[in-house]
Amino acid sequence: MKRRRIMAMVLALVMVASMFALAACNSGGSSSTADTGSSAAAVDEGSSAAETGTSAGAGMKIGVTYYSLQNEFTVRMDNAGQAYCDENDITLVSYDGNYDAATQLAQTETMIAEGCDAIIIDPVDAEACAASVEAAYNAGIPCIGANAMVNSDVLTSYIGSQDVLAGQDIMQYMIDYLGRDDFNIVIIEGPMGQSAQLQRLEGIENILKDHPDITILAKQTANWSRSEAMTIMESWLKSYDNIDAVMGENDEMALGAREAIKAAGKDIPCIGVDGITDAVTAIQNGDMIASDFQNAEAQMIKAIEVAVAAANGEEVEDFYWIPFEMITPENVEDYVNKY
Repeated sequence: MKRRRIMAMVLALVMVASMFALAACNSGGSSSTADTGSSAAAVDEGSSAAETGTSAGAGMKIGVTYYSLQNEFTVRMDNAGQAYCDENDITLVSYDGNYDAATQLAQTETMIAEGCDAIIIDPVDAEACAASVEAAYNAGIPCIGANAMVNSDVLTSYIGSQDVLAGQDIMQYMIDYLGRDDFNIVIIEGPMGQSAQLQRLEGIENILKDHPDITILAKQTANWSRSEAMTIMESWLKSYDNIDAVMGENDEMALGAREAIKAAGKDIPCIGVDGITDAVTAIQNGDMIASDFQNAEAQMIKAIEVAVAAANGEEVEDFYWIPFEMITPENVEDYVNKY
């Protein structure tokens, strides 16, 4: 198994992608997955199992630990994975990490003891969950990262979307929507230390470097939770009377903020990431201005394909990138019941 420093490499790769994305943002367009070099591959939604040898996965047992199975995005990942494995005679055993790195480590050890051929991890913390990857590596089992990154030099491969670009996408869209660059924002963040929280914030800040008159009034984690975001937003509305926009690092939190705003009799634009069902509906009825769609199904299916290939001893890429897609009022109908 090749050793590699996933987080260090991806930051360098994303810097290259970010330059292209910033150019796209400045021209009013939404960024997409950029070419990140020979060790990375962009993934089409129609990528076949044969590309990575999934046809040889019959009879395999794959384990997956999610940082949580308490939100729509990860449930969509798991549903897609279970359906795919059922079709390909693969056993998929799923665990809810309940937002706890120690729980995910215990689950990884259980999967090792149960004889899983490969393990997929959607980690709650980029640093703390390295212990799970190390445990799988020491047991000689391929460990595939999916959706959120883990800082480990023994991760077999990573499948996900470039979260820096998502942060850039939503910040630039908000600027274009408001038609000015001298306003005040609040940022609702994901779990502190998770790669999506770190990188989406980085993307937002990348855009703000060129817009010094946009002020961040406050930022706080709501742990991807709609109810937590609603409570935070209620507090901010009491503390600030000059909030012009809400940047949600995911849809659940943007929707929670919007509920608080409406309850207060205000109309402040909110934007999020993921393109979950309620966000699509909110864009249709004007409660959210946009969402950067992240393809949960494509991420999970590709993770299983790569896990099977690695378990069969095949060479796999370091990274497989699945592009974000901005959902706006102009194209929202395309995303109704799309996945």
